[in-house]
Amino acid sequence: MKATGIVRRIDDLGRVVIPKEIRRTMRIREGDPLEIFTEKDGEVIFKKYSPVGEINDFASQICETLNKTTGCITAVTDRDNIISVFGVPKRELHEKRISQELEQLLEERQFYQRRAGERGIPAAEGVPAYMVSIAAPIISGGDLMGSVLFLTTEGAQPLGEVESKLAQTVAKFLGKQMED
Repeated sequence: MKATGIVRRIDDLGRVVIPKEIRRTMRIREGDPLEIFTEKDGEVIFKKYSPVGEINDFASQICETLNKTTGCITAVTDRDNIISVFGVPKRELHEKRISQELEQLLEERQFYQRRAGERGIPAAEGVPAYMVSIAAPIISGGDLMGSVLFLTTEGAQPLGEVESKLAQTVAKFLGKQMED
């Protein structure tokens, strides 16, 4: 654990303000759920809670199935990280932070499909080799939870209608799973 040097007091209602710099760095937005952990030595740890992370094994199986069906690189993300990927070595993308461009796209809650001639957007920060070809937002109870992605390498042709429909169907299915 890394010390920040920032000290905050608890107010009379038991609240603590998380400094803006930390919220920005950790991508904590208003309304984001935080999980609270305690340690025997008095530590209290706040961790961003990811409902998509709860279905990590399921997401891995879905990525593998989509990859074997289509031959495409597939991934599932939460709002911040790629939580599952199939079709490339895991170390290249797994648990990498999604790119700011992808994050902005997801915040709009719109389906995205790269067109011919478009460069595309990188899937993960610091990993320019893999571009988002298709992104379907996972929405549960009206909240954005993450996305289902089909990825390509630079210069690859855009993906088609089959992959588009698969991504949208899987995203809706995962959204329903999180509602139950």
